[in-house]
Amino acid sequence: MSTRDAQGCRKGVQHQQQHRDTSADPSSSPVIAAFKVFQQELDTKHDKHERLVKISRDVTIESKRSIFLLHRVTSVPDVESVLKESDVKLDAVRQKIALIAEELRGEDMYQFHRAFTAGIQEYVEAVSFQHYIRHRTLISLEEINARLVFTKTQTVDSKDSTEDTPAAAAVAAETEVVPALAFQVIPSDYLLGVADLTGELMRMCIGSVGNGDIDTPFQLGEFLRQVHDGFSYIGNTGPYEVSKKLHTLRQSLAKVEDACYALRVRGSEIPKHMLADVFASRDAMMDADEGVA
Repeated sequence: MSTRDAQGCRKGVQHQQQHRDTSADPSSSPVIAAFKVFQQELDTKHDKHERLVKISRDVTIESKRSIFLLHRVTSVPDVESVLKESDVKLDAVRQKIALIAEELRGEDMYQFHRAFTAGIQEYVEAVSFQHYIRHRTLISLEEINARLVFTKTQTVDSKDSTEDTPAAAAVAAETEVVPALAFQVIPSDYLLGVADLTGELMRMCIGSVGNGDIDTPFQLGEFLRQVHDGFSYIGNTGPYEVSKKLHTLRQSLAKVEDACYALRVRGSEIPKHMLADVFASRDAMMDADEGVA
């Protein structure tokens, strides 16, 4: 065997030995190490997504409970007590939204938007419903976001005090409120929440008629027409979901206008305690016609 052949054999043996060492210890491969990093990043992202879904579900449930509570304003004499109770419930909802803001700290919100958008839309619907009952106007996006700035208090020591007594230290210590977190509702979630609001206003209209209130349906009808006009201006330029909810908005507006028409034309003929039954039967007939169509 020549010297060149011997060197070639030794190189082949060394290459096989290196291959065996790499196969025996795959963790030393840079490719495996890179994919382990990718695995950790994906696991972290999926875990955060699942936590956001659970928080969003809680936000949805509590917001619906606030809406159910607010519907009592048509049947109770003390409306302000219902509104105060809804304030407490909505404050609890905002604390859950603070958990969403904490999860999104340092993250791109749009990567996780689908995980919590349903809860935020339901919150917008609840807070806008409460705002309408209290002020008879539509709450703005800026007002909603202003309530989603979460603050914390911290103690600030004054450096001007030279006394070391406990009393002086208590006076020198001051509390300062500083913003800790802020959650911003994006315009698409706001629009979709307002679109859902129209269904609650339609139910409020029918409930008001059932309790003998014949003024509220006309106020609601005028307000819903303004909301419908606003969504009509958006047209196909808005989010895809808006075009789907626009059909439901038109149905709600049609039911309110039908109730107003019946009150104006036949209101004097129907006793107040029978108005709710009359409108319930008319709604059932309208729903049946829409189902056939």
